[in-house]
Amino acid sequence: MTTSTVYTQVNRVSAAICAQALQTSVSDLHEAMGGTLAKAHTMSHLMRPLITGVRIAGPAVTAHCPPADNLMELLLMVDAAHRASAGTVSVVTPYFGYARQDRKDKPRVPIAAKLVANLISFAKADRIMAWDFHAGQIQGFFDIPVDHLDSHAVFIPYIENLRLENLTFAAPDVGATNRIREIASYFEAEMVICDKHRKRANEIASMVVIGEVADRDIVLIDDICDTAGTLSKAAKLLKDKGARSVRALCTHPVLSGNAYVNIENSVMEELVVCDTIPLRGQSSKLKVLSVANLFASAIKNAYENQSITSLFIHSQLRNK
Repeated sequence: MTTSTVYTQVNRVSAAICAQALQTSVSDLHEAMGGTLAKAHTMSHLMRPLITGVRIAGPAVTAHCPPADNLMELLLMVDAAHRASAGTVSVVTPYFGYARQDRKDKPRVPIAAKLVANLISFAKADRIMAWDFHAGQIQGFFDIPVDHLDSHAVFIPYIENLRLENLTFAAPDVGATNRIREIASYFEAEMVICDKHRKRANEIASMVVIGEVADRDIVLIDDICDTAGTLSKAAKLLKDKGARSVRALCTHPVLSGNAYVNIENSVMEELVVCDTIPLRGQSSKLKVLSVANLFASAIKNAYENQSITSLFIHSQLRNK
């Protein structure tokens, strides 16, 4: 697996030098720096701006993107297996990268989830098994059979062992409502919604609670924890509204930026995550649940042409 390196500090050019560079054309900078130096420190003359009339000067940092590297390795392995005359090729993705780009929510943006689905199909994979897509409709992006595994199968036993007296489930945003409703129905518990308005990506402008939380033991559930900003703010808001305790269960621990600091400084009793993504740091409030056994059972059932749905909450609800 490709490992990632996180740089918390990047060398910055002084504001004065950037201001001087803004007054100089790229061609003049290129000539002044000399051919060899210029090639190493300025962009190619073939680069063209997306927006005209705007000038930018400052350091450029090349970002290493492990999801892209892992995706490329996956496609190559599928192709290699297919060319080696494999009978069938099944892809297992504990975390389906780019899942949050599942629609065109503003102009000139890609639908990356659909593109990745096409790439896997075009590589001639016969089947894909994934854990907790960001949105259920992503299953329709594939032209091959999809086994969508549900995190509730590992979250439910954990919650049952907590034996919380006044259990209430909370959705950290409106988009998670259906996910929360399903698990709340299983426990025959109440649910509330934290309605948020984002100022920009990973930055929340405002949040309100819809529902009664006073003297309740709240369990927040979400599929992806990125910077932990939403969960931390929701937990504080719920506490301010009188909640007795607040904890969060999240499937995929992306945990970028200041996530570990946000978790440690939050009012949450704990943040429980699955091991679909390796953790890059530590926090006294983090607990990890393994999905290995469930994946093994699902793979075995798929291989033996047995039911996979029976492993998850949908069948449990029917039999309860």
